[in-house]
Amino acid sequence: MSSGTDVQSTADISRAPFLPPINRRQFLLAGASTLLLSACQATPAPPVSVLPTAAARYAIGDLLGTTPFYIAHRGSGDNWVEHSFDSYSRVIDSGAKAIEVSVSATSDGVLVCHHDLTTKRMTGVDLPIAEVTWEELSQLRSDARAWLGPAAEREPLPLLADVLDAFATTHVIFLEDKQGTNTEALLKVMDSYSHSTEHFVWKQWAGATQYTLVDGHGYTTWGYFTPELFERANELAPRFDLLGVSHRATDAQVAVLVGFGKPVIAWEVHYRSMRDRMSDLGVAGMMCSNLPYVTGTTAGSQGDAFGTGLRAAGDLPWTIDEGTLVQPLIDAGAASVALDHRDVQSYLMGSMCPVGPGSYRITCELRWPESLPREEQHAGLAFGAADDRPYRVRVASDVSGYHMILRANGSLELFSRVAGTTEGTRLRAVLTAPPRASEWVRLQIEVLANSIRILRLDGDGWSMDIDDASYRGGYFWLCKNYQDGPPVEFRSILVS
Repeated sequence: MSSGTDVQSTADISRAPFLPPINRRQFLLAGASTLLLSACQATPAPPVSVLPTAAARYAIGDLLGTTPFYIAHRGSGDNWVEHSFDSYSRVIDSGAKAIEVSVSATSDGVLVCHHDLTTKRMTGVDLPIAEVTWEELSQLRSDARAWLGPAAEREPLPLLADVLDAFATTHVIFLEDKQGTNTEALLKVMDSYSHSTEHFVWKQWAGATQYTLVDGHGYTTWGYFTPELFERANELAPRFDLLGVSHRATDAQVAVLVGFGKPVIAWEVHYRSMRDRMSDLGVAGMMCSNLPYVTGTTAGSQGDAFGTGLRAAGDLPWTIDEGTLVQPLIDAGAASVALDHRDVQSYLMGSMCPVGPGSYRITCELRWPESLPREEQHAGLAFGAADDRPYRVRVASDVSGYHMILRANGSLELFSRVAGTTEGTRLRAVLTAPPRASEWVRLQIEVLANSIRILRLDGDGWSMDIDDASYRGGYFWLCKNYQDGPPVEFRSILVS
C-alpha cells in the first residue's frame, strides 16, 4: 500500500480532548465500537455469508453492524479482474456491502481506478499514470489471465466517475488516493453525492496526513498500519475512526491496534483460516480478496471447474505472496490444472471444501505430461485438514492431515502428519504398476468413520485399507512434492 506525505503531528494526546457535539459519523462508530467490545467478550460469531440481495442499499452503519464485516479488496481480485468495473459490479451483485477503490489521476486530471502507480503489472505496458492522458490510458486493458485463468476477459481501466455513479449512493466505498496528491479533488467529488458521509470511507496509510483535510468534511477515516508504524501506534491510532492491520502482522501487533477499542480491519484476506485467525484476535472487519469463498461455510461444488478456463472461488495456491508465479496453469481444453512451480507445491481445492461431514469419496486423475520425475519422487493429494491453512508435503504445516502419494516407480502410499512436523508417518503402501509419461492414472480416496481406503482404478486396479480416524477435516490439496520439474497435471476431481 502506498503512503502519502508524512507530517509530524503537533497534537498533545496526553491532554483530555474537547468533545464536540456528536455527529452522525461518530454515532455510527460509537455503535460499532460497542458491538466490537461485546463481540470480544462473547463467543465469536459464525462467519456471515455474502448472498445476493435485489436492490439492496447499504450505508456505513449497516456495514459496521455486522461481525465480521467485509469489504471487497480491489473488487475481490481473486475472483475477477482487480479494480475493474466488472469486478466491482460482480462482487456487489453477489451481495457485498462495500468495495475498496484505489484512485490515481492522469496527466490531464482524470481520476481512474487502479492499484499501482504504473500500468505495467496489470496491462504489460509500463506507463506512469500521472504522466499520461486519459486518452492514452483508455486504450489499455487489465489482463489477469495468469492469475484467474485463460478465459478471464481483459478489462479496461474504469473511470472513478463511472464507478461512483453506479455505487456511491447504494453501497460503502473505501476510497484511497494512491498518488497522495488528489485529496482535495477527491473530496470535491465525494461531496457531490447525496448522503456522502454515510457511504464513503477515506482510506490511507496511517503515517500520512491527508486525514486532516478529510476530517473537516465529516468522513469516516481508515488508517492502515505497515510494520514500521506500530512503534508510533499511540500517536497515530487516535487520528482515525477505523484501524487497519495486514494479515501478515504478528498476534502482538494485532493486539496493539485492537487495544484501542476501535473497529480494526485486516487486509488482504484470501483464506477462511486468515479470517478465523483475525476474528479470534478481535479484528472486526475483513478486506477480502476472495469474498464468495471466505464468506461461505459450505462447498460451492462437488467437481472441479478446470474446463471453464477460470479458477473457481476458493481454489488457490499455498501462498499468495508470489502472485502469478505460483498459480498453476489451467487448461480449459484438457479440463486440467498443471503444477509446475520450481518449489514443492500445493493447490487448495477450496471450491469443493469442506467435504463431509461423515463419509466421503475423492476421485481424481493425475499424470506427468512430459516425462516422469525420479523414481522415488511423487505427487498426490493431501486431505483431512481441519481448515485451509497451507499443507505441503515435506514442508512443515500448521495443520495436521493425511497425504496420499504416487511415486514414479508406482508405489502408492498413505501418510499421516502432525502439525509442525516435516516428515509424516507412513501408514500403508502398495506397489502398483509404474505410471507412464503422458498417461492418466485414476486414484480414489474413501474416508469412512474409522478407516480409509486408497484405490488406483486404472489398469489392473489396486487398493489398500487403513484403520485410522485421526483426522477428519474437510479440506484437501493437490500436491507436487519435489523441487523443479517435471510438471504434474490433475483433472476430473470429484467429491461424492
